[in-house]
Amino acid sequence: MNRFLSQQFSALGNALSRLAAAPLNTMLSLLVIGMALTLPCAGWVVLDNLRGIIGGASGVQQISIFMAIDASKKDVAEIESRLRNAKSGKWRLVAKDDALKRLQASEGMSEIVASLPKNPLPDAFVVEPVDTQPESLERLAALFSAWPKVAHVQLDSAWVKRFDAFLRIGRLAITLLAGLLAGALVAVTFNTIRLQILAQAAVIEVAKLIGATDAFIRRPFLYFGALQGALGGLLAALLVALGGQLLGAPVAELVVLYGGTYDLLGLTARSIAGLTGIGALLGWLGAYLSVSIHLRAFA
Repeated sequence: MNRFLSQQFSALGNALSRLAAAPLNTMLSLLVIGMALTLPCAGWVVLDNLRGIIGGASGVQQISIFMAIDASKKDVAEIESRLRNAKSGKWRLVAKDDALKRLQASEGMSEIVASLPKNPLPDAFVVEPVDTQPESLERLAALFSAWPKVAHVQLDSAWVKRFDAFLRIGRLAITLLAGLLAGALVAVTFNTIRLQILAQAAVIEVAKLIGATDAFIRRPFLYFGALQGALGGLLAALLVALGGQLLGAPVAELVVLYGGTYDLLGLTARSIAGLTGIGALLGWLGAYLSVSIHLRAFA
C-alpha cells in the first residue's frame, strides 16, 4: 500500500513539475481549456437566469382568476379557501373596490369612472404558480375554471409554450456545443501529451529496457492531463463568475424598469466542483488516448 501511494505521489509530483517547467505553455493551454469550458457553462447559467428573470417579471407566468360580477364575499372566501388548500403557489386578492380606485387614479380615467352607475369590475385573484411548466399551468387554469362563481381564467399559454420551447432549443444547442468543445479539449490534451512523449522518447525507451511497465510510464502523463483539465475548469468557473459580476448591475437595472427585482444566479460550490471534475476527466481521457497510442511505438 505504501509503495502504491509512493508511486502515485511521485507521478503527481512529476506532473506538477512539468506544469511549472513551462509556465507560458501551461498558461496558454489553461486559457484554451478554460474558454472551451466557459462557453457551455456560461450558456447554462444564462438560460437559468433568463427563466428566473422572465418568470419574475410582472404579469408573466401568472394566472388571473376573475370572479363573476354577482359573486358575494362568501364566494370570494370560498375561492380563497380553495387556493389555500391547493398549495399551487403564491396568490393575492385584487378586490373590485381596490381595482376601481386604481383605475380611477389612472390618467384620464377619473371622469369616466365617476360617470359609471356602479362598479363594473369583478373581484380577481392573481396566482403565481410554483410549477411554471406549460402543461402544469394549463392544468391549473382548467382547475380554476371549474370552481364556482369563476367567470374567466386568463393565462397566456401560447406565450408560455413559446418561451418553454425557446429554452429547450437553447439547452439542446448548448449541449451540442458542449459536446464539440469537449472533443476539442480532448484533442488539445492529446496533442500536448504527444509532444511531451516525443520530447522524452529516449527516456521512455530506457525505462522500457530496464523493465518499466506501461502503467508506470503512463501514470505521470495521466496526472498531467487531469491536472491541466482541472485547472482549466477552475479558470472557467472564475471567468463565469467574473462575467456575472460585470453583468449583475446592468441586468438588475433592466429588471427594475420592468417592475421586478432579480439577483443573477451564479455557480454554486457543487457546480464549480462538477466543472473542475469534468475538466479533469476530459484531460485524463485525452492523455490516456495519447499515451496508449504512442506507447505502441516503443513496444
